[in-house]
Amino acid sequence: MTRARYMASAVAAVALAGVMADAIWRPEAMGAAWLAVTVAWLGWPLGSMALMLVHALTGGRWGAIMYPALRAGIATLPLGLPALAGVMLGAGDLYPWLHPDGGVGLANGFYLNPPAALARAMIYVLAWGVLALVCLRGREPGWIAPAGLIVLGLTYGFAAIDLTESLAPHFSSSAYGLVASAGAVLLASAMGIVLEGARASTADLLRDLARLLLGLTVLWAYLDFMQFLIVWQSNLPAEAAWYGPRLRGGWGMVALCLVGLHFVLPFVLLALPSLQRRRPVVVAVAGLLAGMEVVRNFWLVLPGRPWAQIVLPVLLSLAFFGAGSIFLVLRPGMRAPSVSYRDERGDAHV
Repeated sequence: MTRARYMASAVAAVALAGVMADAIWRPEAMGAAWLAVTVAWLGWPLGSMALMLVHALTGGRWGAIMYPALRAGIATLPLGLPALAGVMLGAGDLYPWLHPDGGVGLANGFYLNPPAALARAMIYVLAWGVLALVCLRGREPGWIAPAGLIVLGLTYGFAAIDLTESLAPHFSSSAYGLVASAGAVLLASAMGIVLEGARASTADLLRDLARLLLGLTVLWAYLDFMQFLIVWQSNLPAEAAWYGPRLRGGWGMVALCLVGLHFVLPFVLLALPSLQRRRPVVVAVAGLLAGMEVVRNFWLVLPGRPWAQIVLPVLLSLAFFGAGSIFLVLRPGMRAPSVSYRDERGDAHV
């Protein structure tokens, strides 16, 4: 074991011990913080998987450049097991529909109930595990890519509904899963550019990455804004109430930061042709988008909880997932260079 992996394992173990101690002391705060960090992290391996499957179908220079980073992202998926265990242990404090009388009067009670939720969780674990094994085995996943993308899109969309939308069981949005999926792919793309942007040896390759990131940013912003616009136009109490705590007080300031730093500033910088060829700009914007996607997931889960109670649990959870990801990514051969089939269509652009 290398020194870096040893240090990462030690940090992860200490952080996990802190998480367990805080869960005993303040289970509700720890459960919310663990869930927020879990959904923020989950977008990286699943978004990386989606990008790898898309590249298997379309080719393109962007995939050849980001392939080691995509592989690294998928390699962190085993963290999903402790993540799921933590969510299940804290579920009683998070999801009102799990209470004995919590599902009474719910129009979607057929969906939001413990047996159905457990069955869906088992499907998610099985589907994602199989797709991860296919993507990491080092051979072309093109044979499974069409079906894999459909399965991945459906399972991740429903998982987003289960994990975060169902925190408010009366809230309903048909776009919620799409917004979450777009955010996950955007996060994975941003992480790929941060980790592998230096491999873009020419200005044209860097421009391809910048345009890919720009397109994904616009897609996410469009879906998220349309969800907000539809809720605003409908003006239904249950749906409007969901936005209430997220647009007031300190979380309202976070929402403004998301508008400015998750869309407006990245859009302006990435849309300028002269900046698309500047590596420091593209990598910095990618890092900003990755960070703001994490903040956006916090914004989905944590409003309504006192700031003083969630800071330490969030930091402990971030330390565990960060150190655990480093430990898994640094396994020998995990970030191998791109295999030949991804370069055969190297003349394809974004």
